[in-house]
Amino acid sequence: MTECNADQLEFHALGRRAVVGDFDGGMISSDGGGLLLGEVEARTKIIERLGEQFVDYRDAEAIEHTVKDLVGQRVFAQALGYEDLNDHDRLRLDPLLALLVGKEDPTGQDRLSERDKGKALASSSTLNRLELTPADADAKARYKKIVANSEGMDRLLVEIFLEAHEKPPEEIWIDLDATDDPTHGQQEGRFFHGYYGHYCYLPLYIFSGEHLLCARLRPSNIDASAGSVEELDWIVGQIRACWPETKIIVRGDSGFCREAIMVWCEAHRVDFVLGLAKNDRLLALSLDARIQAQLAYLNSGESSRVFCEFDYQTRDSWSRQRRVIAKAEHLTKGANPRFVVTSLSTEQADARTLYEDLYCARGDMENRIKEQQLDLFADRTSTQTMRANQIRLYFASFAYVLLCALRREGLEGTEFERAQCGTIRVKLLKIGAQLRVSVRRIRISFSESYPYADLFRKILHNLRAPPLGAGAT
Repeated sequence: MTECNADQLEFHALGRRAVVGDFDGGMISSDGGGLLLGEVEARTKIIERLGEQFVDYRDAEAIEHTVKDLVGQRVFAQALGYEDLNDHDRLRLDPLLALLVGKEDPTGQDRLSERDKGKALASSSTLNRLELTPADADAKARYKKIVANSEGMDRLLVEIFLEAHEKPPEEIWIDLDATDDPTHGQQEGRFFHGYYGHYCYLPLYIFSGEHLLCARLRPSNIDASAGSVEELDWIVGQIRACWPETKIIVRGDSGFCREAIMVWCEAHRVDFVLGLAKNDRLLALSLDARIQAQLAYLNSGESSRVFCEFDYQTRDSWSRQRRVIAKAEHLTKGANPRFVVTSLSTEQADARTLYEDLYCARGDMENRIKEQQLDLFADRTSTQTMRANQIRLYFASFAYVLLCALRREGLEGTEFERAQCGTIRVKLLKIGAQLRVSVRRIRISFSESYPYADLFRKILHNLRAPPLGAGAT
C-alpha cells in the first residue's frame, strides 16, 4: 500500500507505480552552475570592486549585510536570471546564492533576529537601498544611507576592459548605438519617441567588441548622439592613459554622424566610420554607380553592388570636406543606396572593404545590446527616478560583464566560447545542486545525468588556472 499524507504531491502514475513527491529534499538549488561565476569573481574581483563604488553611511555595529554582500547578491542573481527585486524575498533562502555572496553561514542559522533564521541573504527592502539612496544622503539620513558613485562605476567598466587584454592591441573599434527602453507610468525623464512609437528612455551604449564601456540612461526627447562626445572624451582618455599607441576608431550609424563627434575625433587622433543619411546631393554624386548597379541587376537578374567614393561637404553643418563611400545596390525591391563618411584613407581601406568589412561589422553590437536587455534585463528600469534606474542599469551591465568574463576566462576553446549570455545561463548555470553543510566543508552534489559534466570540469579547470597576466598596468 502506498503511504499517503495530505501534503504529498501526487502525479500521474507510471504503469502500476505511483509517482509522488514532496518538498523534503533538503538544501537544493536550481543554480548550481553559479559556482562558476563565483570562480570568475575570485579571479577578477569585479563585484568586490563594484561594491567599493558605494559609500556606506550605515552604523557598522548594526548591519549584517555589507555593501559587498548586497551588491554581490544583486549582480549574481541578475546573472542567474532573476531580474526583479521581489525575487530576493525567496532567493534569500537559497544557500548556494549565499555561498556565492560569501556568507560564512550560508544556511542563515546564525542570523541575529529570530525571524531571519534560515535566511542568509538580504530581503528586497534592504537591497533597494542601493538604488533608492539619493546622491546627497549621509549618516543623518533615516533609512537610505548607501550612496552610489556613478563616475567610479563608469571608470570600472573601462578598467575591466583594459585588464581583459594581455598586452595593448594595435587597434580597437569603439561602437556607439542608442536603443529604446520602455517606461512604466509617470517616471522621471519619460517622453514619447516618434520612431519607437511609445514612451521610453533612450539609453546610449558604447562597446568595444563584446566589452561594455558605457551604458548611459537618457530621456528620449534628445538626439540619439546627445552626450556622445562627453562619453568618448573620458573613455578614450582612460584608454590612452594605459595604451598610448593603440589606434582607436569610432563607429556608429547615421544617428551619430554629427559634426561635433567628427571634429572631436579629428582633434584627438581618433578615426571614425559613420553612417551618413542619404540626401539629393549624395544621390546625385553617386548617380553613375547607381546606374551601373541597376544595369548589372537587369542583365543578371541578381542583386548587384557597385561602390564609389568622393569628397563631400554639407552646405552649412560641416566645417570641412570628408571622404564619403557610396554603396550603390540594386535589389529585387529596387535601389538601396547607402553612404558612409570616414577619416580613413584609401590606402587604409578601399571603398568596398570599408563598407562591407569595417562598417557593417557594427551590426554585432546590436547582438550585445540584445544580450543586455533580453538576457540581463537592462530594461527593468521601473523605479521613479532617473538616478535609481541608472543604478539598475549598472547592475545589469556588471552582470553582463561578469558573464563576459566567464566566456573569456572559462569558455575559451569550448563549444560555448561564443555563446550568448542566455545560452550560457541555460546550459551551464541553471543546474540542480544539493548542498550539505557541515563544520568542516560544504559539499555540492550535481545530477549524475547532467549532459555537460565533462565540459563543466574543463571550464572549472580553466577558471582555477593561474591568470596569464593583464596589460593594463
